[in-house]
Amino acid sequence: MKRDFLRLADFPLDEHRTLFRRAHELKAKRRLGEAVRTLEGRSLLLLFEKASTRTRISFEAAVGQLGGNAITLPTADSQIARGETLEDTARVASRYVDAIMFRTHGDDRLRAFSRAATVPVINGLSDGGHPVQVLADLFTVEEKLGEVEGKTIAFVGDCASNMALSFCEAAPIFGFHLRLAAPKGYRPPAAALGGAQISMGQEKEAAARMKALAGYQVNEKLLGKAHRHAIVLHCLPAHRGEEITAGVIDGPQSAIFDEAENRLHVQKALLEHLILRR
Repeated sequence: MKRDFLRLADFPLDEHRTLFRRAHELKAKRRLGEAVRTLEGRSLLLLFEKASTRTRISFEAAVGQLGGNAITLPTADSQIARGETLEDTARVASRYVDAIMFRTHGDDRLRAFSRAATVPVINGLSDGGHPVQVLADLFTVEEKLGEVEGKTIAFVGDCASNMALSFCEAAPIFGFHLRLAAPKGYRPPAAALGGAQISMGQEKEAAARMKALAGYQVNEKLLGKAHRHAIVLHCLPAHRGEEITAGVIDGPQSAIFDEAENRLHVQKALLEHLILRR
């Protein structure tokens, strides 16, 4: 029976912990130069409706380093752009590859694609969440600070974004405290909060967003109010000088580029988990 990873709640906590353990192993092996070829002869389709840098590179590198191959297809270059249904694309692609990562807009599109596919489907980002990124974020927290459970994570800025929504979903699963700081109009709906423990502190609307979020910049003054061992995360790409300062990104408490690297290791573990356990 195929398994999908469309949202963090698709896996119980013990499976997430299994993924983290395997990601630690895979990261260590890469540092030692040890080859891991667990996905030899396997293929991954990367289907993009949205632009990507880290998601594309990290998934292509992940499957390649595990011995498999990636097929990257922007939907603008596919028959979807000429009217083929998502469902037909999913059915056909499932006969060619062993898993599919889909980066899309509405979650209804993601779910429709997943229902039609007969191989595992991974959410590479949708309007409703970015679970692979948040997995890498929490892996980084664990790597830098120890067990995620009981930690306090603050999300500053657009708390109605897909990243914030996935953090809201993750909090009750992993048992951390989540604090959201956002202006009115950029807070998640109550339904998105679920069991998260929360204290309340799009590109098409750039000018309005910049004005509304101007007081929610992650800068040196704000960081100075955090615990002295706190780390800073950012999913990238960063608009330096807008939502975060260059001094924080490049500063001693930044784990941002380790976080970006960890996409590779966590996604390797995820691909093994989904493809090899079918």
